[in-house]
Amino acid sequence: MDAIVLLKDDHKTVDTLFKEFEKTKETATAAAKRRLVDQIITELTTHAFIEETIFYPAAREAVPETEDHVLESVEEHHVVAWLLAELQNLNPDHETFDAKVTVLIENVRHHVEEEEKEWFPEVRKAMGRKRLVELAEELTAAKPHAPKDPMSLASAKA
Repeated sequence: MDAIVLLKDDHKTVDTLFKEFEKTKETATAAAKRRLVDQIITELTTHAFIEETIFYPAAREAVPETEDHVLESVEEHHVVAWLLAELQNLNPDHETFDAKVTVLIENVRHHVEEEEKEWFPEVRKAMGRKRLVELAEELTAAKPHAPKDPMSLASAKA
C-alpha cells in the first residue's frame, strides 16, 4: 500500500461514518449519535495529524508548486479541528449538534474532493511508487501516536 491509497482509505472510512450519521440522525438516540460522532472525531483527528506532520511536508518538498494547496489544506484542517472540538463537548441533544455535524461533513467532503482529484495525482507523479510506499509506512507508524484532542491539531505544522 502506498501513502495516497492509505489516505484515500481513511477518506472512505470517514465517509462511511458520515453516511451512517446522515442516515440515522433523525432516529438515532443521543447515545448512538455520541458514539458515532466520537468515532468521526477520532478518525479525522488521526488523519489530519498524519497528513500535516508527515504527508504534507513530504509532498511540499517533492512538488513545491503545490505549496498553496498544502497551505489551504492546513487551513481547512484548522476549521475542521474547531468543529470537532465543539462537537466533542456538545450534547447530542443540543439544537445545533446535527447542524454542526452537517457543516463538518460538507467541509470534509470538499477537502477530500480537492485532494483526491486535484492534488494527489500531482503528488503521485512527482514522488513515485517507492517513496509513496515508504511514506505509507511512516503514516501507519504515526497513527497510534496521534493526539486524541482535535485542538492539538492547531499545533501541528505542515
